[in-house]
Amino acid sequence: MTNQTIDIPRVTPKNMTEQEFFYGHKACAGCGGSVAVRLALKVLGERTYSTLPAGCMAAVGFIFPQMAFKNNSIITTFPGVASMAAGIAAGAKALGQKDFKTVCFAGDGGTADIGLQALSGMIDRDDDVLYICYDNEAYMNTGIQKSGLTPYGTQTTTTPAGKNIHGSSTNKKNLFEIVAAHDIKYAATASIGYPQDFINKVNKAKHIKGASFIHVFASCPTGWGTPTHTTIEIAKEAVDCGLIFLAEYENGKFTLNKNPKEFKSVKEYLTKQGRFKHLTDADIEKVIQHRDMKWERMRKNWANKE
Repeated sequence: MTNQTIDIPRVTPKNMTEQEFFYGHKACAGCGGSVAVRLALKVLGERTYSTLPAGCMAAVGFIFPQMAFKNNSIITTFPGVASMAAGIAAGAKALGQKDFKTVCFAGDGGTADIGLQALSGMIDRDDDVLYICYDNEAYMNTGIQKSGLTPYGTQTTTTPAGKNIHGSSTNKKNLFEIVAAHDIKYAATASIGYPQDFINKVNKAKHIKGASFIHVFASCPTGWGTPTHTTIEIAKEAVDCGLIFLAEYENGKFTLNKNPKEFKSVKEYLTKQGRFKHLTDADIEKVIQHRDMKWERMRKNWANKE
């Protein structure tokens, strides 16, 4: 942790504001993305300008006259969420405003695929924007199509599971490392299954002057075929079985925030989700092999906080 961030007051459920900035929305029951947005805005506060592309949170949060965002928010073009946020941050600065934060809330498709170019430009210019990607591993709003962050074996409407293929044939992009390769001031991964860790990272990013990025894993009962009451539980299990990792990048270094001595069962995590019901033992073994390869590299090259 840098000297810049070491004195930041810690935000916890006990001292967090009771004020809601994202409420009355029309998200599906158990929506993990809405949990991520709600927690982030509680940390960032009312002096926040948020931009959202045409993803789930835009669809469920801007249904006139029932507007769900209490802070200033706007829907952008699908590829332009980062560039519009950059313009808002520059405009607010030109007006002499100081006590504000500009944030993007975009899904995995709007970030890893369609919005990647604008995100890269935002980081390259070091615009004073926090970009939060809520990753539910597909284009959920438009019909559960595969995105660049859809994991291997996932059944989606564009990667069906049939006789010839077993869902998605590719692994998730290394989005966190792609962002870090820009030498951004601060980037992190998180999960709504570990809410305090996510809150801590949003709080740290809030105080960064310049570009910052958080990739938060956010479960989706509708797209995943899971019970709505298991939203937080399954997002935690993804971390505990090693398919999702908690890490930070700052001052040019990667740090693992959680490095389990033993992983929980990948098979148990996958088979309780409808999108993975078709996977064979050979498919699951392939998922485990890819996980182990990634963790071997991270443990060898990244620092460890535990």
